[in-house]
Amino acid sequence: MADKDVLASWDRFDFTDGPWTRPVFRKGTGPAVIIMHEIPGLHPQVVDYGDQVAAAGFTVFMPSLFGTPGKALSTGYAVQQMFLNVCIRREFNAWANHRSSPIVDWLRALARKVHPECGGKGVGALGMCFTGGFALAMMTEPSVVAPVLSQPSLPLGKKGKDRIDASPAEISCAKARLEAEDLSMIGLAFNGDGFVPAERMDMLEKTFGKRFESHRLDPKDARPGTGMQPHSVLTVHLNNAGPTREAADRTIEFFHQRLDG
Repeated sequence: MADKDVLASWDRFDFTDGPWTRPVFRKGTGPAVIIMHEIPGLHPQVVDYGDQVAAAGFTVFMPSLFGTPGKALSTGYAVQQMFLNVCIRREFNAWANHRSSPIVDWLRALARKVHPECGGKGVGALGMCFTGGFALAMMTEPSVVAPVLSQPSLPLGKKGKDRIDASPAEISCAKARLEAEDLSMIGLAFNGDGFVPAERMDMLEKTFGKRFESHRLDPKDARPGTGMQPHSVLTVHLNNAGPTREAADRTIEFFHQRLDG
């Protein structure tokens, strides 16, 4: 599908903060939810999930952080974007060096902008795959109150198995806010996913305790016939019956619990 097909019902605007300008697609009414797409970009299945969240009563903002908005998923496209984001682009940090990606500053600024526009108790932030940990790092922005980490895949490499792409200060801030403001976060991943080591989910559960609602899904419950190992909980491998559907529905319920005024 082309951009005009899957994003025709969405409004587009450009948002600038610091050195970066990115297109943002907006749809719906109600409290704001920022959905950050996975590798390779804002592909049709991500847009479909955004449509579901908007239909549930939220104003959804989908920034296009890399790739071509609306372009269909393919192996070649995914490999190209992985190479560019890991090796070339400086706004992303893929390695285990106790830092978040610089683009998170831009995402925090977007949350500050949209919260007063949309109302509610705060902003939801959902990251997927390459952007999964961004939702955690965004919690240094006070308006972000409902983070969801779907298959958080950074940092890469063996040294990063039990880490997340956030600095110690960002993790400490998130932990303090979860307790002080009676908040929580959700984590989603398939067991055995090579991009989301079990050690990473173990670390998140240990670090945040009861404030981290962990959903570890059996790969047999993924949508069959994709030709890919189960990874993308809310998009490619979302099966509309069973545990993955329940997990997707839980994210929307979570946004209602945390964001509705």
